[in-house]
Amino acid sequence: MTAPSPTLAAECGLARLAYQALVGSTMDEAHRLAQAGAKSGTLVLAEAQEGGRGRGGRSWVSEPGAGLWMTLIERPRDPQALDVLALRIGLALSDALEPLCNGRISLKWPNDLFVGAGKLAGILIEARWRESLPEWVAIGVGVNRRVPEAIPGAASVRGDIPRDDVLRAMLPAMRNAAAQPGRLTPEECARWAERDLAFGREIVEPRAGRAMGIDATGALLIAEPRGAVHAARSGSLVFAGEAP
Repeated sequence: MTAPSPTLAAECGLARLAYQALVGSTMDEAHRLAQAGAKSGTLVLAEAQEGGRGRGGRSWVSEPGAGLWMTLIERPRDPQALDVLALRIGLALSDALEPLCNGRISLKWPNDLFVGAGKLAGILIEARWRESLPEWVAIGVGVNRRVPEAIPGAASVRGDIPRDDVLRAMLPAMRNAAAQPGRLTPEECARWAERDLAFGREIVEPRAGRAMGIDATGALLIAEPRGAVHAARSGSLVFAGEAP
């Protein structure tokens, strides 16, 4: 694979595009650059990762050339916006990537994009704080450009879409989402509801019950068997009958 076009950073509104053929983790490299003073809009992009990771310390399959493995550095100042950033990025990417896929994109709380039953992309948010304010946030995204050999049921963008065109669709949308302040708006909550993979389904994690959408804080609303509604703000969503 070749390096991205030298004009891609400017086309996508990036401050810098740091491309490498192989890294341990784009997330770790982004934190290193941010610690050294990298500006908002710095993107770390790799062809492959040796130690890519998802939420909860899970590994992420990052085969060479099989996907887009990246982490975007931003320097937001609003802690409330950080609470919903994974959901905002998911909404932005679903709109940006859907024209590049063979099917409608659904969102699985809090950070996964699906086409049908197959996972297309995942999002990982890691912030570093100075006292009570975020100093930077690393927005990690992995998008399948082909179905990984290890996960034959996964989804991918269409194979005829050049890598740089996928980036041109994604990056402005991600930057715009990261710049939004505050909690989710009613319009954002409505957009999530239109793509919600879990609504009305029985789940066992993060708490047993029936998934009933999200609220403005980004919490997953769960109707429990005795009728109470619980707002889950952490954890992963596992459907009844599905392996965790």
